[in-house]
Amino acid sequence: MLKKSSEFKEIQGPLLLIVMDGVGLSDKKEGNAVAAANAPTLRMLMDKYPHTTIKAHGVAVGLPGDEDMGNSEVGHNALGSGQIYSQGAKLVFEAIEKKTIFSGKTWLKLKDNCIKHNSTIHFIGLFSDGNVHSNIAHLKAMLEQAKAEGLKKARMHILLDGRDVGETSALEYVEPFEEYLDTLRCKSFDVEIASGGGRMNITMDRYEADWDMVRKGWEIHVLGKGRTFSSAKEAIETYRAETDVVDQFLPGFVITKDNKPVGTIEDNDSVIFYNFRGDRAIEISRAFEEKNFDKFDRVRVPNVIYAGMLEYDGDLHIPKNYLVSPPDIKNTLGENLSKKGIKQFAISETQKFGHVTYFWNGNNSAKFEGETYVEIPSDKIPFEQRPWMQCALITDKLLEALKSGEYKFLRMNFPNGDMVGHTGSFDAAVIGVESVDLCLARMLPVVDRLNGVAIITADHGNAEEMYETKKGIISIDRKTGKPVPKTSHTLNKVPFIIYDNRKDKGYTLKEGDFGLANVAATVVNLLGYVAPETWEESMIEEVYNG
Repeated sequence: MLKKSSEFKEIQGPLLLIVMDGVGLSDKKEGNAVAAANAPTLRMLMDKYPHTTIKAHGVAVGLPGDEDMGNSEVGHNALGSGQIYSQGAKLVFEAIEKKTIFSGKTWLKLKDNCIKHNSTIHFIGLFSDGNVHSNIAHLKAMLEQAKAEGLKKARMHILLDGRDVGETSALEYVEPFEEYLDTLRCKSFDVEIASGGGRMNITMDRYEADWDMVRKGWEIHVLGKGRTFSSAKEAIETYRAETDVVDQFLPGFVITKDNKPVGTIEDNDSVIFYNFRGDRAIEISRAFEEKNFDKFDRVRVPNVIYAGMLEYDGDLHIPKNYLVSPPDIKNTLGENLSKKGIKQFAISETQKFGHVTYFWNGNNSAKFEGETYVEIPSDKIPFEQRPWMQCALITDKLLEALKSGEYKFLRMNFPNGDMVGHTGSFDAAVIGVESVDLCLARMLPVVDRLNGVAIITADHGNAEEMYETKKGIISIDRKTGKPVPKTSHTLNKVPFIIYDNRKDKGYTLKEGDFGLANVAATVVNLLGYVAPETWEESMIEEVYNG
């Protein structure tokens, strides 16, 4: 439980935490939508108010190494808990290295089911080494283990990336993988890619934004219903020639042999959804597991053993079976404030609503006492067509909450820098950043009138690098002569700004090597409390005890 601080005085008004999702900082100008944006409010904040840059990737957020891009899930875990936990890829790599994944009850259940029924083990997941949702290395480890343990047949249902890796890099993964499968194939082990499609076309919807994506994935993976090809390579090359979409939007495909799908999902099969990140894994998991499922007509529901790489929702227990336990995040900021009777407000639009709620509270979907959540429905059109997204409506509701005087701590997420950044459209990303800036200009004067304080930061970078580079040089598309769009997160630091116009602040910003996990302790100091010892340290220090 939080204790009152003898050093830091509680601010009189509200404390507002603003997360500008995907707005990182880079010295490079070309391809930098943040630098190119007409963003006078953000520039003013960086010029006039205490600020620093903080890490939002790699080991600072619990990922294996500093070459690993951060993401919104681990970023909000760190922001909301004030602690660094082993996350996603790191958890899985550790479980594979120690072999605990293969000695656990779920793997044994999946394996024994296939051996008992002489059936197929299926792997569905994002097919890249982007290390944000999944990693091909995990898939390879499971395939090798399946062969070693005597399973006879394995099928892969690959979701093409082009978002956390190069936007047209699919064949760079498919072709070497097919060569790898050749090394596994033998008379006793039949292994093939069975189906696939772009991650933003099939299967990987999140926050119930577009269940039709999941329906299309179900029909392709389970039913074998879709356009057919002889190989994944043929499918990708054909769609490339016929459409102008990048990998993440490629239509679904079914691989056939002798005019029959090579890998529909049937009764008594085992199925693993091998993404470790949960947001885009929950809906397809529900489709496999829910008896009274009503989101679309599944047509046929095979009786399978289904498992996720992780438990994607710890409160709703989705899925029932999982290979690696998620970090057990305790003693979060939200929980501590709730125990002190501090009312909290959380808001975003659908695309990032789960981040200021579920992920913020340590992968906990239940509210703490005194919390209020508001979700603004996201647009269902490509975000480059409406790059302002719902930031104005988010701001409207946030201002209402501020002015109500009901809440001491308010948190919000503007998704624009991330969701528009992922489209690869530089011009749209610029507008997305400008839209957020306009909203900042609306909120800050209200914070002043209420004698409050605002913290402005981000959960990871994205919009500041909109062009792919190789060895520091921007990659140029030979056909168009234009820079190759970058759609993934970055390894850049993010801003941390304290907007505080009170005369007697009583603190100053420390110098140091900080990350997202240092934000929570800073928040409780501003609220007049001492941070728990288990948290990363605060970024402010006392100037005087006024």
